[in-house]
Amino acid sequence: MSFIQEFKAFAMRGNVVDLAVAVVIGGAFGKIVDSLVKDIIMPVVGGFTGGVDFKNLYLNLGSQAFETLEAAEKAGAPLLKYGVFLNSVVNFTLIAFAIFVAVQAINRLKRKEETAPAAPVPTPEDIVLLREIRDSLKK
Repeated sequence: MSFIQEFKAFAMRGNVVDLAVAVVIGGAFGKIVDSLVKDIIMPVVGGFTGGVDFKNLYLNLGSQAFETLEAAEKAGAPLLKYGVFLNSVVNFTLIAFAIFVAVQAINRLKRKEETAPAAPVPTPEDIVLLREIRDSLKK
């Protein structure tokens, strides 16, 4: 078997195709969740915290003072940007919560599908035999 044939067999296996579809859908879902957090949840959180933006919080490890984070970065000062870290922690927490809520909603939908009416229970074999005997006696 040639290399190309082996690769084709590998690429066309169901698991590889399923994984590719999952990656594409996951990327699209990630954009939706990111927009939900950035455009809907974070403005609400900002409203509750009085518009505090954590990303501008930093600790200057150098001897020179700077008015803003941007000025300190331009000067190349050694900085401990703990506000950016706090923003990342808050974003991660909100994204994880949004995904948790979405997964729970999907699981609820799956449970409703599973509780759909089951196929009728087949007639027990002894009943079928008794019906056959009855029908043959009628003849």
